[in-house]
Amino acid sequence: MRAIVVKDQQMELAEIPEPELREGDLLVKVRAAGVNRADLLQRMGRYPVPPGESETIGMEIAGEVLKPDSRRGEKVMALIGGGGYAERARVPAAQAMPVPPGLSFAEAAAIPEAFLTSWLNLMMLGRLQAGEVLVVHAAASGVGTAALQLSRGIAGVILATSSPEKHAACRKLGATHVLARNDVPTKLGDAVQAAAGRGADLIFDMVGGAYLEANVAALALQGRLSCISTMSGAKATLDMNALLHRRLTIMGSTLRSRSPAQKAKLVRDFTEKALPRFARGELRPVLARTYPLAEAQRAHEALAANEVVGKIVLEP
Repeated sequence: MRAIVVKDQQMELAEIPEPELREGDLLVKVRAAGVNRADLLQRMGRYPVPPGESETIGMEIAGEVLKPDSRRGEKVMALIGGGGYAERARVPAAQAMPVPPGLSFAEAAAIPEAFLTSWLNLMMLGRLQAGEVLVVHAAASGVGTAALQLSRGIAGVILATSSPEKHAACRKLGATHVLARNDVPTKLGDAVQAAAGRGADLIFDMVGGAYLEANVAALALQGRLSCISTMSGAKATLDMNALLHRRLTIMGSTLRSRSPAQKAKLVRDFTEKALPRFARGELRPVLARTYPLAEAQRAHEALAANEVVGKIVLEP
């Protein structure tokens, strides 16, 4: 089958063997594969593949089941450990979800990583409650656009940070207030106070070190900070007194490194509680662009340049 291979950080199509199935796996004909920041890091040799997973880039797909015969033809979208940038992929059945009615394969491929990451960190770990004050950093990203939609109607105040040209899109997706990303280190606390009259209950951060000091300062008493990426760097200075005196919680999380059992539990929870909202039109992935699989390099360049709102998807 054809798949993307990496040579000197450059991607090209090549023939590779089909994936070998394990007990409980599906073989899926890939119709679309989502592009994620972790894919860029893997291409550059900075994001190790979990043991036993495919070395081929790609952590989420949508397509049609080829095997087993009892499920042949089912339209599924799935979170996978690797192998998405290919014509066929091995999918643990417990990590597959039905494609919501009315969505294309490209739209469906934009769901698993973004929405499952947001669901895990906002609802399951972050424990977002009705009426709370929420800050979403990198709110125009794939994960950010999912977080805005999932929290809309739950959080009382949603402050989104992004580049100014993306503020209108953030408001359309549910943000009640916006702040320019370059102003976060110096103005986040004031912006949260102006929006809510108090500190933030939950901050969802994909940026990392450059925002840590401002995030901690902007949290309310017993506030929670959920960190899922370190795009601006992994190291920063932290005032421990703030954590102690305001009883703050800082959580770190990655999705790819979780065990199959943990991923299966997450998929079950999301499928039960959130997936029906797509059919009702309450949730919809923000599909920014699609590229042919052969143009994966261009897709990575577009994502790295922060050119888009939402997700980029490859189509074999």
